[in-house]
Amino acid sequence: MFRPLAISAIVLVFFKSSIQINRDQIFHAPLNGDGSVSLNWILDYSKKTITFEVHIPSLYGWFALGFSERGHYFPADYCLLWKDLKKRTHFDDTWSDTRSIIHVDKKQDCQKFRIKHVKNVTKFTFERQFDTCDFEDYVIKEGTTHVVWSRGADPLYKLSGLNITSPGDDKGMVRVQLLKNTNTILKLPSYVNVLDIVADKVEIPSEETTYWCHVHKLNQEFTNKHHVYRYEAHISDTSEGLVHHMEVFHCEAPPDQEIPLYVGKCFANDRPEETQVCKRVLAAWAMGAPPFTYPEEAGLPLGGADFNPYVMLEVHYNNPELKSGFVDSSGIRFYVSPRLKQMDAGVIELGLEYTDKMAIPPGQESFQLTGYCVSECTAVSLPPEGITIFGSQLHTHLAGIKVHTRHVRDGIEMMELNRDDHYSTHFQEIRKLKKPVKVLPGDALITQCDYNTEERENVTLGGFAITDEMCVNYVHYFPATDLEVCKSAISDQALNSYFNYMKQWENQNTSFRQGISDNYKAIRWNKMRVQLLTDVYKEAPLSMQCNMSSGDRFPGYWENTPVTPVLKPLPPPPRTC
Repeated sequence: MFRPLAISAIVLVFFKSSIQINRDQIFHAPLNGDGSVSLNWILDYSKKTITFEVHIPSLYGWFALGFSERGHYFPADYCLLWKDLKKRTHFDDTWSDTRSIIHVDKKQDCQKFRIKHVKNVTKFTFERQFDTCDFEDYVIKEGTTHVVWSRGADPLYKLSGLNITSPGDDKGMVRVQLLKNTNTILKLPSYVNVLDIVADKVEIPSEETTYWCHVHKLNQEFTNKHHVYRYEAHISDTSEGLVHHMEVFHCEAPPDQEIPLYVGKCFANDRPEETQVCKRVLAAWAMGAPPFTYPEEAGLPLGGADFNPYVMLEVHYNNPELKSGFVDSSGIRFYVSPRLKQMDAGVIELGLEYTDKMAIPPGQESFQLTGYCVSECTAVSLPPEGITIFGSQLHTHLAGIKVHTRHVRDGIEMMELNRDDHYSTHFQEIRKLKKPVKVLPGDALITQCDYNTEERENVTLGGFAITDEMCVNYVHYFPATDLEVCKSAISDQALNSYFNYMKQWENQNTSFRQGISDNYKAIRWNKMRVQLLTDVYKEAPLSMQCNMSSGDRFPGYWENTPVTPVLKPLPPPPRTC
């Protein structure tokens, strides 16, 4: 009934017969709810190519697989399989314009096409460069890719002029990370045990988006400390295409505090308040993600005398076809052992404080906020030999569209820690870095988030609610240290000066008698006031959280800390065009 999704269980006819590749490096993602339309792919980083194999039902007139910036069907870049009136098969590189009309690309970059029919399934494969250097083509980058597809039942007289938008369930969109980390360690020692944190026979609602929560209590054996060696998805076969992403949270409370064993919608009004402490991420999986294996040197600690035994599973069901009658018992499978590794892995929160001191004006196509982990903090908190970051989970709420973390040493920008130019809060996973990053005392880490608020009528504030915003990168590293939070906000003095300027020079209803939220909401936003706020954020000194796991701050004065200068920025990645 269940299977991990790291290794596809589907017979991949072309990969298996014509390409010599480790089966563990074949990645798979269902494209619709019942999995009858699916995508499989392999990577060749030396040639910077990706080979796709698509499975669809054989009754089709045309089928288009493509990529778009935010998951829209147009404009988008498509590779399109179609039959003409004489039932001859064609395969073309195409693109859809802003009216959803298909055009055949002058430069054909959907290459090495092959097709095969197996019973009632059509399987076709093709190859594509990450970057084709064609203006009409989508550039496949690190991070999230929005994969779109559409199909029609009838053959075509000609391809140009086709309307790509099909009615009903004849189209779809999924988010995947195409450029996977292929350097994964899958072999585990014989002494690890399986711990399943799964849902229990959830009747998936016939709603497009559902977040389902299930609180579990760990067994008595976890009064002793364990290490997590690896975790992976454990998906019900019948609901594979509906489980979009999952997270397991630890309930941060005293070890003897009981947490209600809540089962239900995560945002329901009757969810017990006591479960709100279940918010420290232990594992995060998103559709198409391989198993997450910890380094040989370190494991994630789980359990122990001071560890509250409650954890909470959150499953995001994505059901745009509004299917009903599906029962799901998916979750996360942990591989754990009381035999501990050499050291503990830890997690540090980078980015912005969860506070209304940071705000995003309404009507913005792209507005950037920046959170700092300044060199003064890492200098007093990290060991002399530094730490090694091996994983990263980027996080915003609904308005976030892009996130990346920069690494600065002595004013010189190093390679980026992580980047997702097509970020979506509905697709969150802990991603293992392709190359671990060494961070030394005195280094700075700068996390930048871009937001879109074009459909919002008032300011969006920082905070915990899903309609508020966050800008965070949870970095996973070893050896674990006392540093748990290294985040910033604009200083109180600078923010008060901005509100005072709005009152005196812009005649806005801001006042020192009002709170921060009320002052932001009192501003009638225009381009100049938005630009002024942008400039203030860039130049104002910081209020820093340089905090230990106990919640105490490291010694130092953390108010009015200067913004970290980047004297030599990293140049943009070169293109071979």
